[in-house]
Amino acid sequence: MMAWLQLWTMGLMAIMSVSLAAAGDSGLPAVEGSVEIVKKESHPVLIRQKRHWIWNFLYVEEEKPAPTAYKIGQLQSSQKVEAKSFKIEGEGANTIFTVDQKGDMFVTRSLDREEKSAYHLTVRMYDGNNKLIEDSGEFVVHVTDLNDNIPVFPGAYNGSITERSTIGTKVVEVRATDADDPTTANGELRYSLTPHGELSAFEIDSITGVISCKINTLDRETKSQFVVVVKAQDMRGMASGSTSTTSVTISIADTNDNIASFTRKTYELQVPEDHKLNEKIGTLELEDRDQIQNKEPTFIIPNENSKVFSIELSSPNKDGNLMLKQALDYETTSSYTFTVQVRENLRNLRFPADNMVSAVTTAQVNIKVLDVDEPPLFSLPIYTFTAVEERIVSNIGTVTARDPDKANKSIRYSILDKDCPISINQFTGQLATLRMLDREMEATHMFQVKAQEEPSGLESFVKVNIIVQDVNDNKPELTVDEIFVCENDLTDTVIGTLRASDKDDQPASFSFSLASESSNFSIKDYGNSTADFTVKQGPFSLDDPKDYSVDVRISDGGQPVQTSITKLAIKSCRCDARRIPTQCKAGARRMGVSVHALIAILLCILTILVIVILFVMRKRYQKDSLASLKNSGEIHEQLVTYDEEGGGEMDTNGYDVSILSSACHDGSLLRHPDRHPHPSLYAMVQKPPHHAQPTACKGDMAVMIEVKKDEADHDRDGFPYDTLHIYGYEGPESLAGSLSSLGSSSTGSNLDYDFLNDWGPRFRTLAELYGVDAPDYYHQY
Repeated sequence: MMAWLQLWTMGLMAIMSVSLAAAGDSGLPAVEGSVEIVKKESHPVLIRQKRHWIWNFLYVEEEKPAPTAYKIGQLQSSQKVEAKSFKIEGEGANTIFTVDQKGDMFVTRSLDREEKSAYHLTVRMYDGNNKLIEDSGEFVVHVTDLNDNIPVFPGAYNGSITERSTIGTKVVEVRATDADDPTTANGELRYSLTPHGELSAFEIDSITGVISCKINTLDRETKSQFVVVVKAQDMRGMASGSTSTTSVTISIADTNDNIASFTRKTYELQVPEDHKLNEKIGTLELEDRDQIQNKEPTFIIPNENSKVFSIELSSPNKDGNLMLKQALDYETTSSYTFTVQVRENLRNLRFPADNMVSAVTTAQVNIKVLDVDEPPLFSLPIYTFTAVEERIVSNIGTVTARDPDKANKSIRYSILDKDCPISINQFTGQLATLRMLDREMEATHMFQVKAQEEPSGLESFVKVNIIVQDVNDNKPELTVDEIFVCENDLTDTVIGTLRASDKDDQPASFSFSLASESSNFSIKDYGNSTADFTVKQGPFSLDDPKDYSVDVRISDGGQPVQTSITKLAIKSCRCDARRIPTQCKAGARRMGVSVHALIAILLCILTILVIVILFVMRKRYQKDSLASLKNSGEIHEQLVTYDEEGGGEMDTNGYDVSILSSACHDGSLLRHPDRHPHPSLYAMVQKPPHHAQPTACKGDMAVMIEVKKDEADHDRDGFPYDTLHIYGYEGPESLAGSLSSLGSSSTGSNLDYDFLNDWGPRFRTLAELYGVDAPDYYHQY
């Protein structure tokens, strides 16, 4: 400790001597100038005065105990003043640092450099009269460092390196911190690996802290992780320095340095012969010490077996899935035996793994094909035949299928499509037509044929196309624009061009001619399926009443030859100089009527007949309904009496006049006295009578009429008779006809009413009224 203090004192004295020399000779920043105002003549002049502070650096040792204040230096000035005082200001002034009248600086407590390494102060010097002698000068008090802090790591480290890396490959860099002054030995660190960790494979740079690999034989499959312990020591690694340690975990990353190997030398597999294509048959397991992402095997199937089988990588294990590429047939090949090779593109061949020599890179695969009852197999994937139209063809072609199994079961054929004009022999598969085909209606017939094994019921289907061959079975049809003759057309004038069309597919060579030579027109056939229609003799007259028409014969030149005759109507027109019609006489153009037009006409006629029949039946039904209405038993009507004073519905009396219209209520109304009268349901409403009621043998309505007549003759309070509203009924069962007086004239009648005497007692009074002369009638009343 004493040696250390002596060293520090010598350094301080050297610095002070250097500072004094610099201040006296060169005026360095240690001595600052002041500004003084000097008046010369009438203008002020600024004059710089030289400062006299001798030095401005002081040093304090950190962590030095200060039970009492101790001196750290003296403030000196080159000016000689006997009585003087100092005042300091700044960081820690008059608390941490104090100064006496001599200029001695004192520290009052222990300081920590890590808390604050320097204090900036200013000082002024005064004389005995408290007059400023030396202006403020800045002083810095430095706290010198002690090795009182140890290195600190931020935590544990993790690193990674690929296996089989080269020597010197960087793994990870570690870094520790020390709170001591890094410019001194107290803060300079050195790194090393301790024996507590792995020392064989890694090393560390003592200054940078970089850990690197020192071998090139790292193998993840042997050891996948290492742990090393790093030590950091200050004082440049001297034994007296402080230390700290941390652990570094180093993982070995995998690379593809191991080849995949079969787990077995022989694989036995079974597969049914109807196994679907591109589906897995089995799995060839592999063993690879590398991680799954570095497992990259390649499979090879030699020879012709590669056309039937293939191998794909499975997921996620990356084994080999054996796939079927070509359909199997037990009857042809019942087993397969082949060798499979596995290869792998190793990324690091300079240092091969140990298991490469002992790896199983080839394996034998034995596949046994299992027999399956298969459906019938057609000889072709699709069948196409031809059939001539308009004929019944008994042998269009044959569809054949066989049982692919050794059993060779019998097969039945059938056509699935409904309304198909083709039939098939269920035993032989021979096709025939059920009806004549028409190419113009349907040129191709497509349908499916089913082949079914018996008795297993296994089915197969195939598509069949029947192409209908054309024959010359359609008559040619005339194609011509409207033809007309002009009044001034002369001989050999071409009035139109004839053409023809044919629905047949065969090429046609049409020829044109007239069916009769008696017309005034001719046809000039050019032999190229066109002809000119010309005039034999002109001119023509528009006043000629007859119409012009010719029968044109057309031949298509096919085999057999088809001909047609079409009536061609020709108009008569008045034309201008360019033979453009200006006025035409209406002429009938009649072409051949097609079958479709005849069918449409017949349907229209049939529709009209049905409508007429329905109309007649409706009229007959209505007539029968009226007749039944007339013969009905009873028709209800009412005889209504309205009270003159009003009063609503209570003043209205309703009477059922069906008693008058029915002959069943009283036998006297009929000419059958042997029948008894039926009881009346009529409810009579009337005033009390003044006279005795008529005797029996009269019906309710007759009694009511008598009462009303009596009231009209004798009751003074009764209403006049002409206010009684009586509505008659001309019913079908009324023997007397209408009793209403509405149809009677107001004057006397010349009719003879003696026939009323023949109607019975009920009408005797009426016969007497109408049978007397008018003067006698009025005389009685």
